[in-house]
Amino acid sequence: MAKYRKLGRTSSQRKALLRNQVTALIENGKIVTTEARAKEVSKIAEHLITLAVKEKDNFETVTVQAKVAKKDANGKRVKEVVDGKKVTVYETVDKEIKKDMPSRLHARKQMDKVLYTVTEVPTAVAGKKKNTKKVDLTNKLFDEIAPKYADRKGGYTRIVKIGLRKGDAAMEVILELV
Repeated sequence: MAKYRKLGRTSSQRKALLRNQVTALIENGKIVTTEARAKEVSKIAEHLITLAVKEKDNFETVTVQAKVAKKDANGKRVKEVVDGKKVTVYETVDKEIKKDMPSRLHARKQMDKVLYTVTEVPTAVAGKKKNTKKVDLTNKLFDEIAPKYADRKGGYTRIVKIGLRKGDAAMEVILELV
């Protein structure tokens, strides 16, 4: 007996499908899919959330000095002339950053193996590349999802049956984070 469902696909297609659906589940909170896929996605998602819950407090905050370009009222960089050349003016700023401990860093890298990178495009400025931004789903797992499930011992996802699909009569379900 197999330890996982093959879903009628080759291993590379199956891995891509599951990664895609786990990414969508973490990003949106729920997805609609077939029952067999939902059970496989649920296994992977629960593992990632468990990793996040274990390592959510395993970091230290460090104050770092960073050089940041000075900007004017319009948001453009301030430039000054030095030796006949225009040079951007920089100022030093103190920033607080989270420095992961080794076990949290390892958990982050394991999550990054599974999750795809997500690019968010605001609807107001769709079509312009400079307005897109990457969403860090591992940070979302550590900062938003893990604290929510800190006192829970597993069972982070729920499968709700919604009926048969019209085309092939496959059982469709909603897979959601509890």
